[in-house]
Amino acid sequence: MAFIITSPCIGEKSGECVEVCPVDCIEEGKDMFYIDPDICIDCGACEAVCPVDAIYMEDELPEEESKYIGLNRQFFEGQSD
Repeated sequence: MAFIITSPCIGEKSGECVEVCPVDCIEEGKDMFYIDPDICIDCGACEAVCPVDAIYMEDELPEEESKYIGLNRQFFEGQSD
């Protein structure tokens, strides 16, 4: 299970989440940040500092934000280490 960044991040991109992530699993996209679910260690550091409350644990994600599970994963597909 991983944390998911959702719609309140669109256009916000404050970046506090990136600064506190101990495993560097958050990357900036064109309009928002994304969390790599394969690297996220579920520490919750990002969720605590998000100024727009855009970050949720996957199993606590509001139903209307469920598409962001796939969007976060898709952002990292095809990227090589």
